[in-house]
Amino acid sequence: MDLLNWAGLAATTAGAALLYTLTGFGFAVLAAPLFLLFVDPQRAIQLVIIISTVLSLAALPGLWRAITPWLLLRLGLGSLAGLPLGLIAFRHADPVLVRALVGGMILAFAVLLEWRRRRGPGEPSGPFGMRPGFDVATGAVSGIATALVGMAGPPVLIYLLLAGAPPRIVRATLLSFFALAYAVTLASHAVTVGIPAETWLSAGTLTPFAFLGGLAGRPLGDRLGADAFAILAILLLGVAGLYTLAAAAGFAAR
Repeated sequence: MDLLNWAGLAATTAGAALLYTLTGFGFAVLAAPLFLLFVDPQRAIQLVIIISTVLSLAALPGLWRAITPWLLLRLGLGSLAGLPLGLIAFRHADPVLVRALVGGMILAFAVLLEWRRRRGPGEPSGPFGMRPGFDVATGAVSGIATALVGMAGPPVLIYLLLAGAPPRIVRATLLSFFALAYAVTLASHAVTVGIPAETWLSAGTLTPFAFLGGLAGRPLGDRLGADAFAILAILLLGVAGLYTLAAAAGFAAR
């Protein structure tokens, strides 16, 4: 990897970690499409999974009281069920298709955030309640997405927001689920697909930038209003999604 590509990965890692610290989600959503600009899809997704695992485990302390154990268990079981399908798709998927999937997920995520922002915090809860079957199904979709494109968050976040879960429950569930899902996915990639030594080395050199971005995000979170940050995040995610879809179209046209 040349120095320019590594610098791009480092800057992306710091920026995505800053977003993650401010909101409790979003590292993979921002990092995955931008990583694809610097390295091939398989390496990009594996880098996202490794760094996300480290960040998720580091964020766990202090969240235990807000975790809903049975909800987390059902999401985890569903994720384990969906993981093999995602791994099969990861091994055989067209790189162009992977880029298109990432871009589509990012845009959908941005639209959801804008819809949620416009609803406002004081409006009624979501259109349906959380049910055990929905929990497991959401976990399965997340398991597939984690193995295929390195994104565990969007399916679970969309489900919790639509169900009207309280913000503290949403944050605690997301962070604890991330730690579980990414750790299992990382182990599965290592055993079934294989993670090259160069990818491990790159992840090791990028992880400090993730922690630097996280440290920078803490004071910024106190100064930046929730609505202002939401607008900024939506704009960034929208641009990232559109750029990734355009890149996929460009590769397909070659």
